[in-house]
Amino acid sequence: MTMRILSIFFTMDYLFLFAGLALLLLGAEFLVDSSVAIAKRAKVSSFVIGLTIVGMGTSAPEMFVSLSSAWNGNGDVAVGNIIGSNICNIFLILGASATILPFAIQGNIIRRDIPFGIFAAVLVTLLGHKSLLSDNFSNTLTRIDGIVFLILFFAYMGFTIYKSRKETSGTEDEAISRLTGKPVFLLIPIAIASLAGLVFGGKLFLGAAENLARAWGVSDAVIAITVVALGTSLPELITSIVAALKKNSELAFGNVIGSNIFNIFLILGVSSVAKPIAIQGVRVEDFAVMIFATLCTFLVTCTFRPKYFDRIEGIFFLICYVGYTAYLVMR
Repeated sequence: MTMRILSIFFTMDYLFLFAGLALLLLGAEFLVDSSVAIAKRAKVSSFVIGLTIVGMGTSAPEMFVSLSSAWNGNGDVAVGNIIGSNICNIFLILGASATILPFAIQGNIIRRDIPFGIFAAVLVTLLGHKSLLSDNFSNTLTRIDGIVFLILFFAYMGFTIYKSRKETSGTEDEAISRLTGKPVFLLIPIAIASLAGLVFGGKLFLGAAENLARAWGVSDAVIAITVVALGTSLPELITSIVAALKKNSELAFGNVIGSNIFNIFLILGVSSVAKPIAIQGVRVEDFAVMIFATLCTFLVTCTFRPKYFDRIEGIFFLICYVGYTAYLVMR
C-alpha cells in the first residue's frame, strides 16, 4: 500500500515537472511578444523593456527570498541568493542564449549599461566585505548602504529610459511580435499574466525537481546548490532563450543586465533598509566570481568579433558556470 502511494506521488512529480515547464515556455512566449509590442508603443528599445518589465518581473522569486531572509536575520541566504542568481544569469543564461543564437551588442549598451553592471558588482563587494578596506569594519550591509543602493537604482533606471526614448526617436524596432498593434489595455494584462505564469511555473517545476532529486537519493546540500539555484533563475533562463530564438537579442541581454542590477541595488537595497544584513558565510571569492562574470560581459565585446557575442564565448560562459557549480559542491 505504501509503495503504491509513493508510486502515485512519484508520478505526480513528473506531471508537475512537465506542467511547470509548459507554463514557463508559454509564459516566456507571450511575455516576449507583449514586451516587444509595449516597446513599440512606448517608443523605447526592447533592451529597456528587458531591463525593466522583464528584468524586474523575472526577479520576483529572488525578491521574496532575500526580503524574507533578511527580515528573519538570515543575511547569508539573502545575499547568497543574489550573488548566486547573478552568476547564474550571466554564465548560464547569457551563455545558453549566445550558444543557441549569437547576437550583436549595441554600442550604447557597451558604453553605459555593462559598465554600470560592473560598478554594481564591485560596489556590493566592497560594502558587503568592508573588512577588506579596514579591520575596524564589519561585513554588514547597513541602512545607509541600502539607501545608496536605492538612489543609484532609481537614478540609473530614470536615465536609461530617458536616453532610450531619445535614441529610438524616429527609428523602427526590427523585432517582430504577433501582438504588435494591439491596444495597451490588452498588452499590459498579457505581460502581467505571462510573468505570473513564469513565476508559478518556475515554483511548480522547482518543487517537483526537488522531490524527484530526493527520491533519487541526491543530498539536500547538492539540491540547494544545483536544483534550487537553477530553479529560481528558470524564468530568466526560459525568457532569454525564447527571446534569442525569436532573434530579439536586445530583450534577452536587457533581461540579464536588468535582473542583476535589480537584484543588487533594489532587492539588497530594500532588504538592508528594512534590516541591516550581516554577511558571514558568503565568501569573498563568491563575490569575486560575480565580478569576473560581470567583467566577462564586457570582454565578449572585444574578443573575436567586436560588439558581438559569439557562440564560442557562450560555450565558455557555460563551462564557467559548470566549473563554479562543481567548486561549490566540492567546497
